[in-house]
Amino acid sequence: MSGEQPRVGFSALYRVFFWIGLFSFGGGLLPWIQREIVTLRGWMKDEEFLPGVALAQILPGVNSTNLAVFVGQRLRGAPGSVVAVIGMLTGPFLVMLVAAVTYQYVLGAPAIQAAMAGAAAGAIGMMLNMGVAAVRSASRGVAAILVMIAVFVAVGVMRWSLIPVVLVAIPVSVALAWPRGARDAG
Repeated sequence: MSGEQPRVGFSALYRVFFWIGLFSFGGGLLPWIQREIVTLRGWMKDEEFLPGVALAQILPGVNSTNLAVFVGQRLRGAPGSVVAVIGMLTGPFLVMLVAAVTYQYVLGAPAIQAAMAGAAAGAIGMMLNMGVAAVRSASRGVAAILVMIAVFVAVGVMRWSLIPVVLVAIPVSVALAWPRGARDAG
């Protein structure tokens, strides 16, 4: 940090990240954080902020949370990182609590139950349509159809865990498709 930067209070850091977290939906937060931290408040300069953006994008996890850790650390050290992340997560946490309580009370309403049943039926229909489309586009032979049926029976009917079924189905599928791929290439 350069000596000309103002010392940012924990409450100000918390407030900025609280509002960012509360009103953000679907990503795209890095430019918003840059606007708040660099442009509007002047807490950092672009030369200090942009390496944090790069770091946030290459680290595992959510980019905006990674950037909150970076900004908090640069402005106030480890406690600043904690304050920034807590600020970013408090708003969505409170919204989820209110939504859960509201859902609990609203769920008993007959109209809501009917709407949920209709949405579930629509989702099932869309999944079936997608499955039929996948079978049509992927069924290049009896072997592919047999593998699809086997996976459906194993997971959908027998309720086996998806991961072991897929771990078996993938090499079987590759082995069955391999000779055909060599003939098609020639």
